[in-house]
Amino acid sequence: MIGSGSRDERTGNGWYYWGMQEETARSAIDTFISAFNASDDSYVTALLSQALTSDVVFWGPLGRSEGIAAVERFVLDIRRHPAGTGTMVRCSAVDMPDEWARYQWVFTMPDGGPRLAGTDVVHLRRSLIDQVIVFAGEIEPSAS
Repeated sequence: MIGSGSRDERTGNGWYYWGMQEETARSAIDTFISAFNASDDSYVTALLSQALTSDVVFWGPLGRSEGIAAVERFVLDIRRHPAGTGTMVRCSAVDMPDEWARYQWVFTMPDGGPRLAGTDVVHLRRSLIDQVIVFAGEIEPSAS
């Protein structure tokens, strides 16, 4: 059991390894989110390159795309929203069972404009995100 401080039979490591892995995921996620909030469009590529693998698979609102350039186009489109430049923030802890992680985010526009919230699920490989699945919007309660 990892959480008890005992050794994890899969990795040979204990709690320390899991905590380091979670911190690495949090760092990659926060760097990815910071690309949406960069002070200038010219910083977006550098921030994404620090957070994503070059062959990242991005499942966004418009479907599947691959590579940092595709994610950069998505980020720049969001940054150029007609209502103005918004702010993206992670609004939850990072939940990380092994190499997958999920977190909630909120994107707000200036002056009380449109607000969008969602959940991303990411997969990490060698400390970088190699898959992003974006779930935008709230999930409605079940009718049952």
